Amino acid sequence: MPLQQGSARTRQRTVLLVGIVVLLAALVLAVVLASLLTHGRHEVKMLKWKDRGTTKNLQEVILGRCYNYIRAQYPELGDKDCLKIWESLKDAFIYKNPCNITAEDYQPLMELASHPIPCNKSLFWSKTNDLVHRYTKSNQNFLTLEDTLLGYMADRISWCGDPSAPGINYESCPKRSECESNPGSVFWKMASKMFAESACGVVQVMLNGSIEAGAFRSSSIFGSIEVLNLNPDKVSEVHIWLMQDIGGPQSESCSGHSIQKLISILEERNFKIICEDNYRPVQLLQCVHNPDHTDCRLCTNGT
Repeated sequence: MPLQQGSARTRQRTVLLVGIVVLLAALVLAVVLASLLTHGRHEVKMLKWKDRGTTKNLQEVILGRCYNYIRAQYPELGDKDCLKIWESLKDAFIYKNPCNITAEDYQPLMELASHPIPCNKSLFWSKTNDLVHRYTKSNQNFLTLEDTLLGYMADRISWCGDPSAPGINYESCPKRSECESNPGSVFWKMASKMFAESACGVVQVMLNGSIEAGAFRSSSIFGSIEVLNLNPDKVSEVHIWLMQDIGGPQSESCSGHSIQKLISILEERNFKIICEDNYRPVQLLQCVHNPDHTDCRLCTNGT
């Protein structure tokens, strides 16, 4: 009788082991099939957008710029942790729908990368990208947003996530016209707000007087965010530099409609304002590329 009981137990164990093996094989097969199906649908599932995709080697670009900024350009910021800064940027968008990014996603990054801006050095701009940054490169007395750590790291690069693997979309990212809450728009709005809030003393803004639609636009980052976040208790004056292209067109001057609208907004917020057409130090920089033009003969009339 004990022998028969032992045989029965052996058969039960054998049946149980076979059942477990079959179950494991079925699970493995299910996982493999799911993986194959996911891989086969990968291109279909990756969201398609109209703007360029995430910059290749994004991590290396961000880390390289961060270390260059805090080690070579501003060593007084050497306590910044570039690895943590990169991780906080990545966490803000990876594996997320790029139309559902929030300010909270970027808050850790803003706190990690922020640093004080000296008074009288803040220079804002709209539609003068090339000129204003040529000017700050030649004159260290002023800083644009792109001259801060946050702006320097992110300037001219793009990034966005995707809910499907690998979590980053290198093929396309959404334009602002496709959705407002995309990674780039939310980042620059937050960085611009923080840059404006930190401004103190005399601040400058360089606008383009050769744009037919007007030098100041309420819908621009400057008009919709930066102007509204300047602190009247910290900022004593706003200097407007209205720059026209060498040779024109001269679409607007300081007495123009859009500039007067900007002045009205600033006056309502109790700022003192000075507006200057073709601020001479910047115009001299423009003339480097076209020295013989009549607009560049600044000394011929004795001025």
